[in-house]
Amino acid sequence: MDLVPALEEPLKKVLGPPTAKVMAEHLGLHTVGDLLHHYPRRYEERGQLTHLADLPMDEHVTVVAQVADARLHSFASAKAPRGKGQRLEVTITDGSGRLQLVFFGNGVHKPHKELLPGTRAMFAGKVSLFNRRLQLAHPAYELLRGDTEESVENWAGALIPIYPATAKLESWKIGKAIQTVLPSAQEAVDPLPGSLREGRGLVSLPEALLKIHRPHTKADIDDARARLKWDEAFVLQVALARRRHADAQLPAVPRRPNPDGLLTAFDDRLPFTLTDGQRKVSREIFDDLATDHPMHRLLQGEVGSGKTLVALRAMLAVVDAGGQAAMLAPTEVLAQQHHRSIVEMMGELAEGGMLGGAEHATKVVLLTGSMGTAARKQAMLDLVTGDAGIVIGTHALIEDKVQFHDLALVVVDEQHRFGVEQRDALRGKGKQPPHLLVMTATPIPRTVAMTVFGDLETSVLDQLPAGRSPIASHVVPAADKPHFLARAWERVREEAGNGHQAYVVCPRIGDDEEEPKKKSAQDEADKRPPLAVLDVADQLAKGPLTGLRIEVLHGRMHPDDKDAVMRRFAAGDTDVLVATTVIEVGVNVPNATAMVIMDADRFGVSQLHQLRGRVGRGSAPGLCLLVTEMPEASAARQRLGAVAATLDGFELSRIDLEQRREGDVLGQAQSGARTSLRVLAVIEDEEVIAQAREEAVALVAADPELTGLPGLRTALDALLDDERERYLDKG
Repeated sequence: MDLVPALEEPLKKVLGPPTAKVMAEHLGLHTVGDLLHHYPRRYEERGQLTHLADLPMDEHVTVVAQVADARLHSFASAKAPRGKGQRLEVTITDGSGRLQLVFFGNGVHKPHKELLPGTRAMFAGKVSLFNRRLQLAHPAYELLRGDTEESVENWAGALIPIYPATAKLESWKIGKAIQTVLPSAQEAVDPLPGSLREGRGLVSLPEALLKIHRPHTKADIDDARARLKWDEAFVLQVALARRRHADAQLPAVPRRPNPDGLLTAFDDRLPFTLTDGQRKVSREIFDDLATDHPMHRLLQGEVGSGKTLVALRAMLAVVDAGGQAAMLAPTEVLAQQHHRSIVEMMGELAEGGMLGGAEHATKVVLLTGSMGTAARKQAMLDLVTGDAGIVIGTHALIEDKVQFHDLALVVVDEQHRFGVEQRDALRGKGKQPPHLLVMTATPIPRTVAMTVFGDLETSVLDQLPAGRSPIASHVVPAADKPHFLARAWERVREEAGNGHQAYVVCPRIGDDEEEPKKKSAQDEADKRPPLAVLDVADQLAKGPLTGLRIEVLHGRMHPDDKDAVMRRFAAGDTDVLVATTVIEVGVNVPNATAMVIMDADRFGVSQLHQLRGRVGRGSAPGLCLLVTEMPEASAARQRLGAVAATLDGFELSRIDLEQRREGDVLGQAQSGARTSLRVLAVIEDEEVIAQAREEAVALVAADPELTGLPGLRTALDALLDDERERYLDKG
């Protein structure tokens, strides 16, 4: 008797070791069940042609098209000096556009015989740019002959599934492998409770798997996707609901601020009034801190909306109540900056135990990995005795040696930079679970907040403080219009001439330690490595910005040097700071009005929005120039155009998500596990997610252990492999 359930059968037994190895290494598929859940990205209809006009650069694509013409050229090269080199150029068309395929050397013979004008085929390869035209070099292809038995068998039905593929494994090979394992779909265990499935008119799981891989009509695809979306949304929401349920059972010490204490003294010395948004969010946080189970709150706010002030007030409230607060920052530059600005905002209230300190004062200490031994020892002593009410640090805070007197609140800045283990280690330092406030300046659409941070309550700061200036953003197409780039440097000189300062951001540092890997000859689009800080600073100093005071800042500098550079820039002693993304979060220099981002196409949408938020922080208007060499038709240029067109971070985060496709939402960086979202589009399926959340909350409230639902428990175990469970645990 076969003891391994059909869906847990390893692929190497079913498909053979070579194919299984490629599937495991390149697609993360190990079992029959994994393969059945590798769904088509889209479907081609016989007779309906793909839009060649919309092909994305640098992606592996599969297209169905017809050969328009094929020409064999001879040429001389190092390998074939007497003009014996051969190159086959095939043009394919689909009515919307044309695409060139190229084959070289011995690889020309087979396609030269097979790819005759009029032939229809599926072609797969990586889209690159050559002589400003899109091409596929050495694509794999599969002829679509409507007559032979084999192809009728393989492409049964009018809809051809196109699978997410890799260079090593084309879509049609994945399709053939799925045909082999499809009979096992009958044994798939259904995770949805029967009542829910019937109530919402959803097909069974085996039927959904069959219909998504072998649809006969578009209605089949719709049925299958509707059902599979519910699986993903519901299982994830059950996991989060169980998490929230377990958190609500944890004990915590309620922390209520003293009415005439530190918080009141701080509010009295603020030179401005809080915005309505800051007041509202502070109230939500104080209400949470006053309860006897731990706060788990996500504070999201636009760049510059005053999140740090809100977090500081929460920390002061906790110190008032006799506890300590720790703020975790992702980089030393940011930790030092937070420490500086918090000490400045608090004035004598940050001088606890010192001459001249105010009556309610506390100590605010900094703890980073590069501090000298004496300073470090003193900071750790202040924490263990309770003299320091507030500590700001990098992951140095997490080390075993660091002990707290009474850790009451953990504030994590820029959530997406921290591994789960790091947050958890800090939370483990409280005598009882401390309250947790997570801050992010990356705006998160409501559905993503419900999905990714579903175990956190959410507060949003969407008002900018008065006196902030608008930022004008423009794309600078350096390859098409070199004079635009020259004008960009003139603008930087003009800003400096008016007494302002500028940032120039590059993707790379540029010393020999990180030489880019050698590219293959096919990677035409990546002809040069990303621009580097050290090279660009040198070129600007000798060229367009000669005479201006230019300094560099990057992550590999000694922390004291970084701090010195930032201090000089903040004091106005530097005109132009050429930096990597170390300036992305938290750096606050109101006199900096211009930013030029080199190779802007190499950054993500959210990252560009974060970077841009560093200018326009004072009363003078900000300017952000996005420099790129990508051609106008490319997806990268469209993305930059979107960033230039709006300052609304929520709008940009939607664009970002739509471009990165569904599956990346839980992000490899977040969980380390492969993502679970395959058909659920977090942006479009808001309704499904909201309904699934309601159903999940009701189910978990009635039966937290899911005793009557073995199928759902199995699905949860699969979703929450150990790594994922830990991620949600520590969310």
